[in-house]
Amino acid sequence: MAEKTAEHIEEGQDKVGPNPLQEPFYLEYLSKSPEWHQKMTKTLLRKVDFRLLPFLVVMYFLNFLDRNNLSQARLGTLEEDLGMTGTDFNLATSILFVGYLLMQLPSNLLLTRLPPSRFLGVAMALWGLVSALQAATKSFAGFVVARFFLGFVEAPFFPGAVMLMSSWYTRQELAHRIAWFYSGSSLANAFGGLIGAGVLGTLEGAHGIAGWRWLFIIEGSITVGISFIAASFLPNFPATTSWLNDEEKAYARWRLFDDAKEADDPDSVSIVQGLKMVFADKRVYLFMLLLHTSLLSQTFQYFFPTIVKTLGYNSVETLLITAPVWIATFLISLLVTWTSGKTNDRSLHIIGLMSVTIVGSIIATATTNTGARFFAMFLMPMGAVSACQIILAWEANSFPRPLVKRSGAIAVINLVGNSASIYGSYMWPSSTGPRYVPGGSATAGVSLLVILVALAIRIVHVKINKRLEEDEGWEGVPEAQTTSTETRPVGFRYMI
Repeated sequence: MAEKTAEHIEEGQDKVGPNPLQEPFYLEYLSKSPEWHQKMTKTLLRKVDFRLLPFLVVMYFLNFLDRNNLSQARLGTLEEDLGMTGTDFNLATSILFVGYLLMQLPSNLLLTRLPPSRFLGVAMALWGLVSALQAATKSFAGFVVARFFLGFVEAPFFPGAVMLMSSWYTRQELAHRIAWFYSGSSLANAFGGLIGAGVLGTLEGAHGIAGWRWLFIIEGSITVGISFIAASFLPNFPATTSWLNDEEKAYARWRLFDDAKEADDPDSVSIVQGLKMVFADKRVYLFMLLLHTSLLSQTFQYFFPTIVKTLGYNSVETLLITAPVWIATFLISLLVTWTSGKTNDRSLHIIGLMSVTIVGSIIATATTNTGARFFAMFLMPMGAVSACQIILAWEANSFPRPLVKRSGAIAVINLVGNSASIYGSYMWPSSTGPRYVPGGSATAGVSLLVILVALAIRIVHVKINKRLEEDEGWEGVPEAQTTSTETRPVGFRYMI
């Protein structure tokens, strides 16, 4: 096998993970027929998809709903009741991400040592509780404090969910599953508008409570209720999941072993060693920039109802017509992540999708024509949101083992990435409406930067893969274990 894995080439380390050919179960499954593998994979994925994806989608739907319902509440009496003026709304939006970033890394490292089902379930209950308690705030200062802690307790979920999925799915399978998971945000944007329209339209002043307060109470309470169910049904890691039999557990581990050429062992390195490996890998910094710019290009989401309202509709109509945009985004994301997985391509898909966002941003800021701007509002999220899903899969694929390094890399990259929302929320001040030229222009520019960084990572991965091909050899491997070239597994290669 290769004298160095690609990860250790990047880190300048000679130590490698376990040789898969030395693992008895690896050779046993390697010798099975393609028909047997197809049957086992189908059976395993049916069980995992059923237990993992629906709950992660619902959890992310509620996570994004509780985070983003501020944009719907703004169309009610929120600003008037709390005495908000100027850029107060922007501050209330950005402060959430300060708390979010502080908890990102420690929570994801804890996830490698705790059962994911319980850990994510408890996090969900806490953010639902804090979300509901926002309704009790009487001043803008109190509301800002509540938003800070909402970000703090929401932090474990997203990177934890991505890390958990990467512990079950191969690189070819992951992008499409992340699209289903990420659909929670698109559906939250779509149905959040419908829910907001219903609540603000029918519960305003009910029992002496403002409609925006009812919005926080209802959505937060639903989240707390679902959290108990999610904690009971979410799977843990393949080796510790009770609803798989022994053969299925072993095969689930083998698939990931075969995909990454190294075991997914949570105890292979310490947390400190894992963090050292993360910061020693130069590619981590490229992915930080890639995700940061990608999320910066999406900050229009937090102001989407306000932007759409410039088309001339009232508050309820505005919330209703945002739904088709996000449903279309959801469908497009399923298509492009499926093709990304089938073609083993990441960078070219990202480049194409971000080009769509650039076109949408230019149209939105160049004209006040209602039809043209509404069309542009479809293009902007279709490109940026779908590209981000592929970026998340690429990120998880690019730091496969050991588990602690992957967990740390995902957390650090997401930490830096989400910091974009702290200042990105100021790109869309209401004073620049209806064309929002600064926000639209910045989105186009940042989208171009995403394209350039994706291209840079592609070039880096191509060079590393070429080096691996040159270094890969079979010295010291017994002939009995490699009877033909067809039975020799190809070493790990990075997706481009």
